[in-house]
Amino acid sequence: MAKEFVPLDCLLPSGTHKICLIILNQPVDKSYLQVLWKKALVKACADGAANRLYKVTAEDRDSYLPDYISGDLDSITDDVKAFYESKNCEVIETPDQDHTDFTKCVDIMLQRIERGQLQVDAIVTLGGLGGRFDQIMASVETLHLSMSKTQLPMIIIQGRSLVHLLKPGSHTLGVNTGLEGSWCGLVPVGTPCQTTSTGLKWNLNDQILAFGTLVSTSNTYEGVAPGTPRKAVTVTTDKPLVWTMAIQGAEE
Repeated sequence: MAKEFVPLDCLLPSGTHKICLIILNQPVDKSYLQVLWKKALVKACADGAANRLYKVTAEDRDSYLPDYISGDLDSITDDVKAFYESKNCEVIETPDQDHTDFTKCVDIMLQRIERGQLQVDAIVTLGGLGGRFDQIMASVETLHLSMSKTQLPMIIIQGRSLVHLLKPGSHTLGVNTGLEGSWCGLVPVGTPCQTTSTGLKWNLNDQILAFGTLVSTSNTYEGVAPGTPRKAVTVTTDKPLVWTMAIQGAEE
C-alpha cells in the first residue's frame, strides 16, 4: 500500500508536515495564513500577493515577512515593495511571460529547497482557486508543470476547497483530521485517466475518467458508524489526476 498522505495535515496546528508556503494574489484567509506561516520553512509571495499579505497583516507586519517576492512585478505597489525591501525581503524579478508568476515562484522555491537541503513534506499554496476561471486553470497547469520538477506533493488551498494533483500510480489519502468537509472529487484535467478507488461513496473500478465520459465530482466518503474513524481513500491512476476536497466550514 502507498504511504499515506494527509492533505489537510498542513492546516492542523498539531500537524506534523513540514511545508513551504507560496501566497498568490487572491484574497488571503488570515486563519489559514496564521497556521501555515508558523509551519513554513520558506515563505514566498508571487508578485501582487505581497499587497495582500501587507494588508491582511497590518497589525503585525514584522511577524509576516516573506523570504522572497517574485514575479514580473507589474502588480506589487511601490510602497509595498519598498516596505519589504526595507525589511531585507528579497525581491526577484522574473520577466518571462511564457509562464505565470505562480509557476516561476515554484521554480525559485524548489531551488531554495535543494540549495538548503531542506526536509519538506509538501509545498502549500494559499490562493489560486478563486476569481477568473482562466487563472484557476493556470493554477492547475502549474501543478502539472511542477510534476516533472519535484516529487513533493503540491497543494492549493482557498476558501473551502483544496486541490492536489495525484501522480500516476497508487495513493493513500488520509481524510480523518476532522477538517474534511462533506464533498470530494477526482477530476481528469488534461487527459483521460484509468482509475480505481476505495473509501468513497461512489468508487471507481478500473474506469476511465474523461470529460464527455465520466467525471467524479460531488462525491463523498464511504459512510462509517458514529465514533468510528473514517477510512483512508485509495486511488490508483495511470495519468495525472486532480484530487479535490472540501475543507470544513460554514461556506462549504
